[in-house]
Amino acid sequence: MNVLVISYAQDVIRLISKALSDKVVVEHTETVSTAIQIHKQNPFDLIFTDLNHLQAEISTDNFSETIQPFKKSNPHVKLVVLSSKKDIRKAVLAIKNGAEDYLTHPIDEEEVRLVFTSIGNMRVKDLELDYLRDRFWKTDWMDIIRSRNPVMREIFQHIRSVAPTIATVLLLGETGTGKGLLAQLIHRHSLRNEKPFIAIHCGAIPDTLLESELFGHEKGAFTGADRKKLGKFEMARGGTIFLDEIGTITTPAQIKLLQVLQDGTFSRVGGTEQLNTDARIIAATNADLKQLTEKGLFRKDLYYRLNIFPIEIPTLRDRLEDLPYIIDMFLSNLNAKYGKGINRLHPAVKEGFKTYDWPGNIRELQNILERAYILENSDMLDLQNFPPDLVLITPYIETLPDKEELSLTQARQIATQEFERSYLKKLLKQCKGKIDLSAKKAQITTRQLNRLMTRHGIRKNDFKV
Repeated sequence: MNVLVISYAQDVIRLISKALSDKVVVEHTETVSTAIQIHKQNPFDLIFTDLNHLQAEISTDNFSETIQPFKKSNPHVKLVVLSSKKDIRKAVLAIKNGAEDYLTHPIDEEEVRLVFTSIGNMRVKDLELDYLRDRFWKTDWMDIIRSRNPVMREIFQHIRSVAPTIATVLLLGETGTGKGLLAQLIHRHSLRNEKPFIAIHCGAIPDTLLESELFGHEKGAFTGADRKKLGKFEMARGGTIFLDEIGTITTPAQIKLLQVLQDGTFSRVGGTEQLNTDARIIAATNADLKQLTEKGLFRKDLYYRLNIFPIEIPTLRDRLEDLPYIIDMFLSNLNAKYGKGINRLHPAVKEGFKTYDWPGNIRELQNILERAYILENSDMLDLQNFPPDLVLITPYIETLPDKEELSLTQARQIATQEFERSYLKKLLKQCKGKIDLSAKKAQITTRQLNRLMTRHGIRKNDFKV
């Protein structure tokens, strides 16, 4: 990496140069304007800059005015602000305006090295994402396609192959594995991405209304049909129609759908006019369609038409190595939705996630995280906001009875209780029984603390000096 320091302070320049001497050659300059000119000619990867230098060039606290010229020459350049402790608020403001991190005076060599390593990792990720973006994937889907799981990586390769075509895709997998999201991913990276994406959950619509939803109806076609209605296939012309839970559709709807797949024609319920559609079909099911055909519950000819390009999606328990990526994505979405700025999970919850069976797959994870997020008042999702099944506290396993047969759920509950009891006793001892101080350190309310103490039979008087 190319590193630049913008500072008048020679001791700061020497310290940063010394800290990174075995990694890079550090250049320096004394003004932001000079730095911008140098950066244009030979862009830097990492820039350390005094906060005062950034602020000297502008009349307001809008640091983007001085940060953006660096980003314009190199979108991946990372700026680290050097600030006094009294100006930390401004340093945080600089980060909101495009800087990556800040260090406070007096600058520490080890902190410089840690920042350098962190920035290096970020840069590698940026370059990887750029490579993928240039090749195929769109920017707003980069988090979705991150995976360490070989099966998922192969699936994304298959999606890259099939998305630009008009082939029918059949998504297979348990409920909650993300079939709807992958359908959108396919559409977004198809040549139809500017046209409609129409999703319909076939299993959620009564049998009597499903044909009308898919193909529309004419006025007077049935009781209550007081006007003509367009169906989803008409709305999806030129785009993509996603038929979720395709295995639940009725036999008459199957016949009409087969006709659409064969020649792109259909008619509205109660109508005789033949209509055309070129909508691409993506179907999804958690049922075994082949087995349904053998039982006579699903047409074989329709199954063969749908099964042109099948993609089987693994369960969450089969891709646990992707948990960190998926959690980061959901927390980012929750922060955008609720604005709490929570980016961490309690270690005991992380461990519990790795051993949990996830019967509801990714959807279950999403719902559990959102509930915990809503309840949380600190900057970390703590264990008290998760079901006991999802918490694993290994140091307390020895407290479990040796002879008694316990389920995993019961064992977790006992371990959690032991952890809470031990934690509360140590906390109250440190705070000499002061409830307000203890609650503050635990980042919970005094009411929550009193409730926990009552549950574990702990009295504050036992810890007062």
